[in-house]
Amino acid sequence: MSEIYDNRACQLGEGPLWHPLRNQLFWFDINGKRLHCDDGQTWQFDEHVSAAGWINATEFLVASETALLRFDIESGAKSEICSLEADDPETRSNDGRADPWGGFWIGTMHKEAANAGGAIYRFYEGELRQLFAPISITNAIAFAPDRSCAYWADTAAQKVFRTALDAQGWPTSAPTVFLDLVEGDLNPDGSIVAADGSYLNAQWGASRVARYDATGAFLEAYDFPTTHITCPALGGPNLSTLFATSAQQGMDDAQLTREPDAGKTFFLETSIKGLPEYQVKL
Repeated sequence: MSEIYDNRACQLGEGPLWHPLRNQLFWFDINGKRLHCDDGQTWQFDEHVSAAGWINATEFLVASETALLRFDIESGAKSEICSLEADDPETRSNDGRADPWGGFWIGTMHKEAANAGGAIYRFYEGELRQLFAPISITNAIAFAPDRSCAYWADTAAQKVFRTALDAQGWPTSAPTVFLDLVEGDLNPDGSIVAADGSYLNAQWGASRVARYDATGAFLEAYDFPTTHITCPALGGPNLSTLFATSAQQGMDDAQLTREPDAGKTFFLETSIKGLPEYQVKL
């Protein structure tokens, strides 16, 4: 059974990351424009922030509404690495993750999810390159442990895709459908891949993180006490603690009363083992 890990309720909790050097959990409240740490610290930004990769013990690459930023949690210093759809005020970053080569994948979306206004990009060796577009709601970016493929989702389409990667981590083929969740009316949100290659996907509106094997076969589901579970992370001393962020977004007053823990961050112990988050190399 899951328990509350952190009581700070997020409007849109996302992007949990277990820092392998600090042994701490970090996550975002996208709508609150905040980065949280499990030691109680919070960093406020002046625009939406959604995802990060770790550079070293104190610095992160942070995906904001308009840029990829280098951010130091000790000094508070931040600098722009490159712009990200800065000329489009209707979009923001959403889901992102470092890849095994030290690159960083980041998805964008229309702020109101009003159209297929999003895309997925990769930042690698100083270059930001668009990979896939148009996409309505980018999510579920993760990578196979053997580096063979990347996963990503369009939540609005209720599908998770998979694409083969070359020796430098660039896509070599058009995406194919890995999970078609339309029949079950499930909405894929954030994802990770465990050390055994299984794929863990938070499913918006379903109160759960579902686990699938590398063929897409359903294995099990981990249940949580609120409707909108947004993204998983595996961490803790053995990388076997499953963390999950959640959201209050999209819930009316009556639903928030029924679900007083909405927006909080949860955890439970599992028998599976995670992979350390990859380091971003600038």
